[in-house]
Amino acid sequence: MNERPNIIVFLTDQQRWDTTGLGGNPLDLTPNLDRLAGGGTHLPLLFTPQPVCAPARSCLQTGQYATTTGVFRNGLGLAPDAVTLGSTFGEAGWATGYIGKWHLARSRQQAVPADERGGYRYWLGANATEIVSEPYHTVLFDGEGQKVELPGYRVDAVTDAAIRYVHAHREEPFFLFLSYLEPHQQNHLDDFPPPRGYRERYQNRWMPPDLQALGGSAAQHLGGYLGMVKRLDEALGRLQDALYSLDLERRTVVLYTSDHGCHFKTRNGEYKRSCHESSIHVPGAIWGPGFDGGGSVNHLVSLVDLPPTLLAAAGLPVPPQMQGRSLLPLLRGDARGWPDDVLVQISESQVGRAVRTRRWKYGVTAPHGDGGRDRGAESYVEQYLYDLEADPHELANLAGLQSHRAVADVLRERLLRRMVESGEPAPTILSAEPRPSGQRRVSATEAQA
Repeated sequence: MNERPNIIVFLTDQQRWDTTGLGGNPLDLTPNLDRLAGGGTHLPLLFTPQPVCAPARSCLQTGQYATTTGVFRNGLGLAPDAVTLGSTFGEAGWATGYIGKWHLARSRQQAVPADERGGYRYWLGANATEIVSEPYHTVLFDGEGQKVELPGYRVDAVTDAAIRYVHAHREEPFFLFLSYLEPHQQNHLDDFPPPRGYRERYQNRWMPPDLQALGGSAAQHLGGYLGMVKRLDEALGRLQDALYSLDLERRTVVLYTSDHGCHFKTRNGEYKRSCHESSIHVPGAIWGPGFDGGGSVNHLVSLVDLPPTLLAAAGLPVPPQMQGRSLLPLLRGDARGWPDDVLVQISESQVGRAVRTRRWKYGVTAPHGDGGRDRGAESYVEQYLYDLEADPHELANLAGLQSHRAVADVLRERLLRRMVESGEPAPTILSAEPRPSGQRRVSATEAQA
């Protein structure tokens, strides 16, 4: 690439893959994303390696697994010497900016100290925007640690700030990490407050099949959640219009993704922290120079693969400590050595691990692990086995069935291999309690156990 591209990461929080048109949603929530992804590169099989905010964000900043970054649960922060996207692009001469939710401060201060900002030079953020702001009262902190109150609905306020940043840096290559809270719930309300009038648009319109079957809080919350997604897509359209008006559209790579999904209290007592598709399958698309006309990458991809992809797209070397790999060879049709599974590490609700292939999902849990304290465990027991071809909504848990023992044994070896590759010591994995073939366990019940 002759010219150093601008790069924008558009990160949402807790967005399911099936909220997008390309992900099968019928409500026309994301026409801007669908159009841009359709002309760029769609990542239909993108998964988070850790379905909770801070760990997933540490993976996305560093290209490493959460057990390597040390941020294996919320409340932990990146090491001062962590090699991040912000520090790497900054050292290579890009202007670097961060706007929005961070969730990676060691001190847990909302006004994040300068040495805890991952190397980003421009700063307008908060460690946890869900704590310091409301949907119509956005509060962030500037580079001097001063409180900044922004008008409008929170998605729009953050987008306005991003457009101002792009305009101010239009004459130099920039790397902007734009981190929204939406469609995450407003914690103290336990609700998903969309812009005024948007909940009514989508309430009782459509419900994903897993939520139809399992219920949870979806009947109460899905309308607001989908309204948030709609406003995010409108914000994406505004940002793309700004790039077009500044003649930056053809010089800017944009990555759209989310940190994890949302299962609406169907798999445990809250919204994420499980290995199910509703928690780990996230939207993904990249467009701009090097990615236009790339079609769909029909390989399993992890968030840890996105940092090396962005660096490679900018012509920069990938730091050797990054555990992900660039997607660029896949765009050229070269899939040699690309893994056909992804690793998921689970914390807080449990100490768990899972491997996801095209057809199978195999998960284990540490019976004596403390998800809020332990990074990993020496011993696990089989918890889930799903046939995603026959049961895409993960309603029948096959773990322990004699008919699937051979499949589970193969997947156990796959999981052990992936854990060791990620830097974890090989644990012992005990088999699930045997059950005669034909006894199919409904996973929602077991997942609550």
